[in-house]
Amino acid sequence: MVLVTGATGILGRVIVLELLKRGKSVRATKRASSNIEEVRESYRFYTDKADDFFNKIEWIDVDFQDLESLQNALDQVTEVYHCAAHVSFHPDERRTMYQTNIEGTRQLLFACEDSSVKKFCFVSSTAVLDGVNEKGETTEDSNYNSKLIHSPYAKSKHFSEMEVWRASAEGLNTVIINPGVIIGSGNWQSSSGEIFDAFEKYPYAMSGSTTYVDVRDVSEIAISLMENNIFGERFIIISETKKIIEVANFVREKLGKSKAKVLSKGILNLGYVFNVLFGWLFPKLRMMSKVNLETVTSNHVVSNKKIRKELDYQFIPVFESIDFHLKNYISDKK
Repeated sequence: MVLVTGATGILGRVIVLELLKRGKSVRATKRASSNIEEVRESYRFYTDKADDFFNKIEWIDVDFQDLESLQNALDQVTEVYHCAAHVSFHPDERRTMYQTNIEGTRQLLFACEDSSVKKFCFVSSTAVLDGVNEKGETTEDSNYNSKLIHSPYAKSKHFSEMEVWRASAEGLNTVIINPGVIIGSGNWQSSSGEIFDAFEKYPYAMSGSTTYVDVRDVSEIAISLMENNIFGERFIIISETKKIIEVANFVREKLGKSKAKVLSKGILNLGYVFNVLFGWLFPKLRMMSKVNLETVTSNHVVSNKKIRKELDYQFIPVFESIDFHLKNYISDKK
C-alpha cells in the first residue's frame, strides 16, 4: 500500500494516477471539505480511463495535527509520497504555512516511526536553495543560508526538509525533490494552478525569471527515485528557466489577449513604499515585500544536471507543457 498526501493538489493527484497505472494500491489523503470530484474530472486530461483509475483510490480524511489520525492512515503502508503543503507568498499566511508544512511533516514522520513505512519521498521546493557554484549555477549543494531574508514559504520548506533529514539519520529511507513552478491541469484556483488565470487577467508581468516543470515529469521522477531505491539525497526537478514575461505573453497570445508589459523597478519600489506605509490597512499590499520583489525580479541559473544524469531523464520543454495544460484550462472554462 502506498500513501500519497495532498492527493487533491496539482501534483499529488498525478502521482496517485501514475502509481495506479503501475498497479499499485493507493491510499490518498484529503481534507473533509476537499472536492474529489474535481480530481476525477481532471483525470480525463491524463488518461482515457479516468473513472476506472479514480474508483481504485482509497480516500481518507486526515488531520495532520492528530497523531492517531496519521497512524490510521499509515496502516499497512510501505511507501509515502508527502505532497501536502500550504503554498503562499503572503506574509499573513505564515502561521498556516508553518503549521501545515513544518508541523504537519514532523507529525507524519513521527507517525512513520514503528510503522510499516520503508520509503518516504518529500516534495520540497527550489525556494529553499541559496547561492551558486563556481559556474554561477544553483544546484542541490546550494544550501539554505539562514543569514539571508527568506519568504515564510521558503522557511517552512527548509525546516520541513530538516525534519526529513532527521528521519533519514534515524534510519528511514528518504528522498527529497525540489521542483520549480509545477505546470499541471485542474486545481485552477490554488497554488501553481492559478498561473493561467493570473496571466489571463493581468496585462503585466515581472522582469525576473522562474523555473518551470511539467507535473508529469515531477510525478515520473518521484516514483522512479523510489522504485530505484535512491535515498539520502535531494534532486532539483526543473525543465527550464524562462523569463516570466515570456511565459505570460505565450499564455496571453494563446488566449487572444494583448501582450503583457514588464512592471518597472520604479513601480515595484513604489509598491514596496506603499506596503511599508499602508500595508497594515490594505493586506494585499503586504505582498510587495522585499523578499517577494527580489524573487520576481531576479534571474538565477538553476541546474537540473543531477537528476538528468541520475535517471538519464529528458524533460518536457516548458512551452510544450504550457500548451498542453493551457488547452485543458480553456476546455474547463467552456
